Amino acid sequence: MGATVEQFNCAKSQMGTLKKDPGNEAKLKIYALFKQATQGPCNTPKPGMLDFVGKAKWDAWKSLGSVSQEEARQQYVDLIDSLLAPEGLVVAAQPTGSAASFDTLLVSTEDNVTTIRFNRPQKKNAINVEMYNEIIKALEESGKDDSVITVITGSGDFYCSGNDLTNFTKIPQGGMQQMAKDGGELLREFVKAFIDFPKPLIAVINGPAVGVSVTLLGLFEVVYATERATFHTPFSQLGQSPEACSSYTFPKMMGNAKGFSQMLLFNKKLTATQACAQGLVTEVFPDSSFQTEVATRLKAYAKLPRNSLTLSKQLIRGTEKERLHTVNDQEVERLVERWLSDECMQAIMSFFQAKL
Repeated sequence: MGATVEQFNCAKSQMGTLKKDPGNEAKLKIYALFKQATQGPCNTPKPGMLDFVGKAKWDAWKSLGSVSQEEARQQYVDLIDSLLAPEGLVVAAQPTGSAASFDTLLVSTEDNVTTIRFNRPQKKNAINVEMYNEIIKALEESGKDDSVITVITGSGDFYCSGNDLTNFTKIPQGGMQQMAKDGGELLREFVKAFIDFPKPLIAVINGPAVGVSVTLLGLFEVVYATERATFHTPFSQLGQSPEACSSYTFPKMMGNAKGFSQMLLFNKKLTATQACAQGLVTEVFPDSSFQTEVATRLKAYAKLPRNSLTLSKQLIRGTEKERLHTVNDQEVERLVERWLSDECMQAIMSFFQAKL
């Protein structure tokens, strides 16, 4: 799951193309991650008190503790990506065998695993209209390629911060009615792509997850999370209602009425451990070993017979696919109503005012 050596080297070379000084804090983090990725945990004596620069570098490297070299490579690539993206520069190259290029995603296929990585780290991987469409396209391509499993994860510190609320500020010529209608159709097709996806789908939650990125998890076969991940569905807070079939999948997964009601109705944010206990997450790992632990499991899954996995998923999903599509339609219909309500508009306006 971690970045390849090729991606790491590409990110290292691209760092020199930055036009803006990233600042001392970012430069110390870059230095520390580079040392950890190439040499492992800090193993040099602490510099003297008068060597201020050397001591700052040593402290930054030492603070990474036992983070694996593979995880450090991934964090290094994610950090460089997040610094390059605002300047409109090309992010780290994908491995050989990559699928078509995307503007909001990094998609690659390697060792029978297709990885779809949300790549708007400067926006905490919030999903704008372009990203919705690109995820649909990436899933379509992945469903037809030769990989055995498909993995979805995020770049940077966040897995995904949910729907980009600036989507609501782009009013088309047809006004709010047209915006709500178009948004509903896009969401319907987006969720449909997950319902109909033919292969095992694995979520690798590398940080906080919000909104639709959480509600979709009921359509994944496996969900792995780092211990620092959180799960938040603030729908009523924004005057909206659940989507991605969560009104159906969450009660089935979580079993405890109080558990899913607290999330979907009362905006409760769950820690990774709580989400695992509730049945939303399959397994939680320490952040320092997260990428290594997940990579080991993915490597094993990728060696399983492709057709056997696909046919088995068809049998399991086939019994409820029609029900999922019906729920998706019902949720979209309700959301379109919500988006046009004064209650929802006021909640979204309050959100933007709070950010000023």
